Amino acid sequence: MNILTFDIEEWFHILDNNSTKSVEDWGKYESRFYSNMDRIFDLLEETNTKATFFCLGWVAEKYPDVIRRINKLGHEIGSHSYAHQLVYEQSPQEYQKDLERSIKFIEDTIGEKVKYYRSPGFSITKHTLWAFDIMQSLGIEVDCSIFPAKRAHGGMNGFKYSEPVILSKTGNSIKAFPMMTQPILGKEVVFSGGGYFRLLPYKTIKNLISKSNYVMTYFHPRDFDAKQPVIKELSLLRKFKSYYGLKRALPKLSSLLKEFEFIDLKEAINQVDWEKVPVVKI
Repeated sequence: MNILTFDIEEWFHILDNNSTKSVEDWGKYESRFYSNMDRIFDLLEETNTKATFFCLGWVAEKYPDVIRRINKLGHEIGSHSYAHQLVYEQSPQEYQKDLERSIKFIEDTIGEKVKYYRSPGFSITKHTLWAFDIMQSLGIEVDCSIFPAKRAHGGMNGFKYSEPVILSKTGNSIKAFPMMTQPILGKEVVFSGGGYFRLLPYKTIKNLISKSNYVMTYFHPRDFDAKQPVIKELSLLRKFKSYYGLKRALPKLSSLLKEFEFIDLKEAINQVDWEKVPVVKI
């Protein structure tokens, strides 16, 4: 099962960086959203592939025409928060207000219920498990926020499942599709999105997918924009992580979509036998 998902945000939505942190800062950057989204739409049409798009509420508010286009083309839409803030930097009240706002803008735009969610930067940690209760209270049925490895923005290192699970907490439950890891040079690596996808050779990624029964991807419009400006305030390491491999990312993804079958989250949910998946108490 190979699941194709995109986190829909602008090119400057880089986390844990003061100059791009707040909504008020975003107006000083040029928009590259339409051209970056067209690149994704063209690829999906060329390969006849459906995907799930986790969209910022801010994007739905600013670019409702693009959100409607995603929906009209038959792709799924979930929430990626409203203002792209790290979960562990918010109080439960702040988190609920942000997610509620995101869901409202998306639902008002497409006229359909939002059931899926992914946190910015996979920033739900073992210290913010209250987020799952809030998700469920707002109608979220499926979460894709668990990153079962160490990560700059949190992650849930020690989470033992790289497969669909049911998360059980305080009498509530929610379906979850975690990211998955593969050992590379002694380190557990998530290769199916972000920096590692751009860093690793195509043959390596192809081999890893071939050996995996479950692959959850995560891509951003900026991952395929080789001409985007460089944010000068980033450290050299962050610049490397954010900009390396941009030229090769789109051809790499295109080749994968032609060699493997990828499905959206709705189809993945239908393929899972939920009576047999692990139930994980959190």
